[in-house]
Amino acid sequence: MEIKYLTYLMDNPIIKGPFYERTNESIQLSEIAQLENLYNEGKSFPQVLKELLFLAGGGTCVLDRGRNKTQQEMQEHVRSCLVRYNKSIDRPFYAIDVYNPGDQMLFIYLDEGDNPIVYNAVYDEPIEEWLPPTNLTIPQIINGRIDNVKKGWNPF
Repeated sequence: MEIKYLTYLMDNPIIKGPFYERTNESIQLSEIAQLENLYNEGKSFPQVLKELLFLAGGGTCVLDRGRNKTQQEMQEHVRSCLVRYNKSIDRPFYAIDVYNPGDQMLFIYLDEGDNPIVYNAVYDEPIEEWLPPTNLTIPQIINGRIDNVKKGWNPF
């Protein structure tokens, strides 16, 4: 797969700093296609998401998957949280990070081009405030977190 957006992640297959080291774990293209079928009606994911899954969909230190072992488990987890908090997202979306598991997630809309901005969902916020955009893209978030690890800081 050609990597256009996440070259810094590709160039850092092992993310390490003074106190931390983790190898990024990829997932197969066939698994990415299965996820596209499940969460985007068989349409292709944005290029940046495909790159992310290909390079680090099986695990990375710069995104938190919570206790979920697979990408599909994480997607099902966030959807169950939406139900629990009586919230919904009416457009196709994909969670890239769950933090404070059960309370928050970072996600992208799947219909905003190949490098969309990331949104933050805080499940217990009032409905009019619960989906603020971060005004950052996946590469901006990933690159900053890689740099944090290299400096010896928490990636988050």
